[in-house]
Amino acid sequence: MALSDQPRHATMPKSQFFRVATEGATTDGRNIDRATIEQIAASYNPKTYGERIWLEHIRGILPDSQFKAYGDVIAVKAEEVDTDSGKKLALFAQIEPTPELVAINKAKQKLYTSLEIQPDFADSAQPYLVGLGVTDSPASLGTDALKFSASRKQQSANLFTSAVEVTLEFDEPQGTKLADAVKNLLSRFSNKSGADAAQFADISEAVQALAGHVVTANDNYTGTLARLEKTETALKATQDELAAFKAQMDEAPGNGPRRPAATGNDGAVQTEF
Repeated sequence: MALSDQPRHATMPKSQFFRVATEGATTDGRNIDRATIEQIAASYNPKTYGERIWLEHIRGILPDSQFKAYGDVIAVKAEEVDTDSGKKLALFAQIEPTPELVAINKAKQKLYTSLEIQPDFADSAQPYLVGLGVTDSPASLGTDALKFSASRKQQSANLFTSAVEVTLEFDEPQGTKLADAVKNLLSRFSNKSGADAAQFADISEAVQALAGHVVTANDNYTGTLARLEKTETALKATQDELAAFKAQMDEAPGNGPRRPAATGNDGAVQTEF
């Protein structure tokens, strides 16, 4: 089985749809028109080419890098929105973020998103999403974008959309759905009477309590995992800083006075009489 076909973790959160682009100007002066957004919404398929989430559009190659992937875009759709200049077509995305990205967003970091669009994907003459960047500053993907965009694009013809502020909101956790499923299942047997009814009531109460414990354990695990991921990221950053400092000290020339070489005596000077 290919890695991309393996099932995702059951507790991986899935965001609600949020706006990531609106028809109009991009960071390099080109425009995203209505037709482009419609084509992207119609053509996006994670199985064809999955759009991953990157810090500042930098694509790291190491799994423990601060610039590793922080999740996937699992769906997009186009909807009209009201703007100061009238109605415009906007692109909305639904993502499956890593626990690290969830923690980063909750800490009010990397609040802006920007799309990388390839105008002619795989010689199809159709635009396609090839990346989603998260950043702290909308200016870094606006007027100052030309300073770095060429080195961060997959292809020079690609374009970055202007950054849009976003707050991640998530669909109902899977654990809560499990509790509801248990209740629905037990309701099918609620028409018992007499001794059977009393016995079933005890069993039903025990099963629902067990389901509640499973939900709580799942929530605790997800929260702990997010905290561990955040701690690991901070630790890795500290290790990198220490390694860089050590390398700098090792390469620095010695400017201080050197200690005299040892001669084996106590430093006294003999005189001749």
